[in-house]
Amino acid sequence: MNLNDVHRGMARRRRRRRGRGTGSGRGKTCGRGHKGQLSRAGASFPVAFQGGTMPLVRRVPKRGFHNRWGRTVAILNVGDLESRFDAGDDVTPQSLRQRRLARGRYDELKILGQGDLNKKLTVHAHRFSKTAREKIEQVGGTAIVLPARSDAAAGPGDTPPAPE
Repeated sequence: MNLNDVHRGMARRRRRRRGRGTGSGRGKTCGRGHKGQLSRAGASFPVAFQGGTMPLVRRVPKRGFHNRWGRTVAILNVGDLESRFDAGDDVTPQSLRQRRLARGRYDELKILGQGDLNKKLTVHAHRFSKTAREKIEQVGGTAIVLPARSDAAAGPGDTPPAPE
């Protein structure tokens, strides 16, 4: 293969030069037609606009509830820690991200008790289930509770965490 063959066969479409005279085929109105909203500069429609009829988004009945300010909780089982960490390791949200166990955006991390744990680990999380805490402490590990996000960072409608 030669360097001059790299782009061979690739179609290149030139951009349309509008408003360059009647001979170009896109002169005068530049393909916008005559009058009307779309012929004007800066014309735009709402996203769900359907020509004046009631948009589908507003016709379909709405059900359920979505908490915009609810906290997203990432959950992880004790059994997942067994295979990914060595004895004596510190399990933190950062180390879980590095090992691709707790991915994405979340506000709190909760450790659940499914699976077996045979290694002594120091686990840092925002919440622990009763069985998870028991299994961690049973093998000599420690479960350290991280502080929840502050009320200043909380959105409207959030309730402050209950005092312990």
